[in-house]
Amino acid sequence: MKVSERIEKLRQLMEEKGMDAYIVPTADYHQSEYVGEHFKVRAFMTGFTGSAGTAVFTKDEAGMWTDGRYFIQASQQMEGTGVMLRKMGEPGVPSVEEYLKETLGENCVIGFDGRTVGVDEGQVYADIAAEKKGSVIYDYDLVDEIWEDRPPLSEKPAFLLDVKYAGETVASKLERVRAAMKEAGANTHIITSLDDTGWLLNVRGDDVEYFPLLLSYTVVKMDSVELYVDERKLNDEIKAEFEKNHVCIHAYNDVYEAVKKLGADDVVMIDPRRMNYALYNNIPDSVQTVKQENPTILMKAVKNDVEVENIKKAHIKDGVAHTKFMYWLKKNVGKIEMTELSASDKLEEFRAEQDNFLWPSFEPICAYKEHGAIVHYTSTPETNVELKEGALFLTDTGGHYYEGSTDITRTVALGEVSQIEKDHFTAVAVSMLNLADVKFLYGCSGMNLDYVAREPFWRQNLNFNHGTGHGVGYLGNIHEPPTGFRWQFRPNEIHPFEANMIITDEPGIYIEGSHGIRTENELLVCNGEKNEYGQFMYFEPITFVPIDLDAINPDLMSVKEKQLLNDYHKKVYELIAPHLTEEEQEWLKEYTREI
Repeated sequence: MKVSERIEKLRQLMEEKGMDAYIVPTADYHQSEYVGEHFKVRAFMTGFTGSAGTAVFTKDEAGMWTDGRYFIQASQQMEGTGVMLRKMGEPGVPSVEEYLKETLGENCVIGFDGRTVGVDEGQVYADIAAEKKGSVIYDYDLVDEIWEDRPPLSEKPAFLLDVKYAGETVASKLERVRAAMKEAGANTHIITSLDDTGWLLNVRGDDVEYFPLLLSYTVVKMDSVELYVDERKLNDEIKAEFEKNHVCIHAYNDVYEAVKKLGADDVVMIDPRRMNYALYNNIPDSVQTVKQENPTILMKAVKNDVEVENIKKAHIKDGVAHTKFMYWLKKNVGKIEMTELSASDKLEEFRAEQDNFLWPSFEPICAYKEHGAIVHYTSTPETNVELKEGALFLTDTGGHYYEGSTDITRTVALGEVSQIEKDHFTAVAVSMLNLADVKFLYGCSGMNLDYVAREPFWRQNLNFNHGTGHGVGYLGNIHEPPTGFRWQFRPNEIHPFEANMIITDEPGIYIEGSHGIRTENELLVCNGEKNEYGQFMYFEPITFVPIDLDAINPDLMSVKEKQLLNDYHKKVYELIAPHLTEEEQEWLKEYTREI
């Protein structure tokens, strides 16, 4: 069935239910950024497979809102479908809310599956409808009636994360969460975000491709925990740990009926950005709610010392794998047949050779030549191309290890590349190095520091249409709030940097139809000197892979910038060389030489 045919069937169902608009977001029932196959409803209805976006269907139009990372990809994937690309943030492009206000008439009915829409978002839609003397209908998943071969919910087994990796017991984490609940005046806390439950209960799953998450809802009370999950996924070890911490197991979907039984004595803490609209509306009106960010958000973002040491070990392993891959690329390009997909597989092979490797930490981005300009490009059998000398090859990949998760981007020159590509590559490298080198006072957020990364681009009237960095979870979400590098305001990325946070540093340049360049390291936030001016802080790079000197133009670098690169490469050689063969060591010595 073509996308256009699916849209026509959806409109028929909308007509039957009396809906004037139907909204299809990207999320699952837990407001996850990345979702399992069962929840890829927006991709099914539009053909656009990127990780972010909202589709809106009316009687006359179909629109797809997404951000700058996906403009090229969405345009290509939706060509001929009848779905109009709405480029978020671009001049003259209305937001979803503005579009609904402009398009819908009096007495309109806005429909959506309330399990896939957040509390605040759902309330916005309800307010828009109310202004027009209309209403919302949120208890129908219309696409389910169209999607005949829809994948079932995952049934993959979960696993326990030992305290030698987690660094803190479940009992200790529950104690901290209950203290936060008490401070907020709550005696019940509903957690719907999957990574928060995983962190709190030291349990991981395999329900979202690439992400070690377990489909579940958690209700924390002062003396027990009610966990709503498919019990078949839990082994005896997990159940024993749960019993020890008074965690009671219930069927996954029973949470919707359970919250209806909350009483007037319950004061419930919820995070409206992470709870879905349907679940929230099942809480009786008589129950007092406290709306604030899940306390687990900041707790898990600030890694404990055991996690930090483990993460550093994971990055050494990842550095070894990626350096071996870079050597393999340089040695074999033009000599053996290689493609985007086969090179991606080769990189995963090198990672799989490392102890405690689980699986990739997100869908690999392996982009040759002009594909590199598509920020979140994913190679497929249809788009896969051969790698040849004379162009750049970008890989944005990562691995999950028991010691933590990694996220690294390197762009490699395959043979000789053009001068403009070298100049752009150098600008990206300089940006990444300069940001990693900043010192700042406690209280700064990514909005304060993002300018350091963008200044080399803005000086040349260039920019990149994505954030410069994001927090990274420990065997959880690779994009982890509450901080990031971004010059534009985002409420979930404005928390001041705290020591032991992990954040990426990944500027880029994207020239449509020609090339794309991104260089990414992960940084550990560290406390520096504390004096009469306050607590000074700095970043410690924890990613160790060469930055390709074949693509560097030293003439564009200051003395300080050359020294930053030389110092970084010295550390790369020191940490990675002992794990390589003699031939690979010689190669690494050449590619970490001083410039």
